Amino acid sequence: MTRIERIDVQMVDLQPAAVRVDAMQSFVKQETVLVTVHTSDGLSGTGYSYTIGTGGRAVMSLITDHLVPALLGRDARLVEALWRHMLDQTRATTVGAITSLAFAAVDTALWDLRGRRTGESLWRMAGGAHERLPVYDTEGGWLHLPVEELVDGAKRAATAGLCGVKVKVGRPSLAEDAERLAAVREAVGPGFEVMVDANQAFTSAEAIRRARTYEPLGIAWFEEPLPADDLHGHRRLAASTSVPVAVGESLYSVQRFGDYLAAGAVGIVQVDVARIGGITPWLKVAHAAEAFNVAVSPHFLMELHVSLAAAVPNGMYVEHIPQLQAITRSSLVIEDGHVTPPDTPGIGIDWNPDALDDHRVA
Repeated sequence: MTRIERIDVQMVDLQPAAVRVDAMQSFVKQETVLVTVHTSDGLSGTGYSYTIGTGGRAVMSLITDHLVPALLGRDARLVEALWRHMLDQTRATTVGAITSLAFAAVDTALWDLRGRRTGESLWRMAGGAHERLPVYDTEGGWLHLPVEELVDGAKRAATAGLCGVKVKVGRPSLAEDAERLAAVREAVGPGFEVMVDANQAFTSAEAIRRARTYEPLGIAWFEEPLPADDLHGHRRLAASTSVPVAVGESLYSVQRFGDYLAAGAVGIVQVDVARIGGITPWLKVAHAAEAFNVAVSPHFLMELHVSLAAAVPNGMYVEHIPQLQAITRSSLVIEDGHVTPPDTPGIGIDWNPDALDDHRVA
C-alpha cells in the first residue's frame, strides 16, 4: 500500500500580463495555492487551485489545519474515497467556494500522483476522447477596452487561426454593448465565433432584453448572464432565446449542475476544475452534461482544462487565458487554432521550483 507521508502547501501570487476588467470586478492577481502529496513509495504529485485576489490564505488554512491531518497515512491511490473523506471532514463548510478550492488543490495533486505512478497522462486517464480541441481567446475582449482595441484583438485571434473570441458585456447601456459587438462581428465576418460574457451582471428581464439584441449577430453563447444562484432566471432566459446560455464557473457542486441540466437552464457547461473541487467531481459534471447532450467548454485554467476537455466526448473548446508562464517550464502549443493535451505522466504541468520560490507568499 502506498501511504501519504507528507503534504506540502504553498501559495504564490501571479500578476496578470494584461489588465482584466469585466462587468463586476477587476482581476488584480491570481493567488495560486499549490499542494504536493508525498507517498511512502517515494513518489509525489502536485496540484493547484486559485483565487482572483481574495481568499487564498483561507484556502491554505483549510488545507493545512483540516485536510492534511485527515489524509496522512491513507492510501493515495483511492482518489474517490479520499475526496469523499475530505467532504465528510468538512460538512460544516460545504458547499462553498473556499472548501471547493481547497479540495481541488489536493484532488489535482492526487491525480498527478496517479499519473506519475502509472506513467499515464491525465488526458488518457480521464478518457482520451479527443486528440486536440479548438481554442478561443478571451485576453483581447475585456470590458474596459475601447472598440478599436476589441476589433484589433479579434483580428489577431482570427489571423492566428483561433476559432473565436469572447467579448465582455455589461456596459451601462445596451446600445454600447451592441455597438462593440457589431464592430467585432463586422471585423471578423460570419464564420468566426463571438462569445459574450456578462459575469453575472444582469437581472433576468435585462438579460432577456439584451439576448434579443445579441441574437442577430450570431453570438455563440451568452455566458453568466445572471447571478449563478438564479436557476429560475436562467431557465426563463434559455426558453426565450436561441443563443445558448453558458453557466458553470460559479457553481460549486455536482448537484447544482444537475439542477441546471434538469431544468433546461444551461446550454453550455463551463465547469471550472478548481471551483468544483477538483478533477474527480469535474468528470462527474462533464458526464452528467453528456447525458443531457450538452457540450462542455470549461472556464479559465487552460493548462489543466486542455487535458480534461479533450478527455470527454462532449468537450467543445479550450479558453485561451495564459496565466502560469511565470512559474512553469512547460507551455501549451497551439497549431491551426487547436491545442493538443500534454502526453506526459500526470497533469502535464512542469513546475519551475526557482520561479515558485520567487513568487511565493510568506
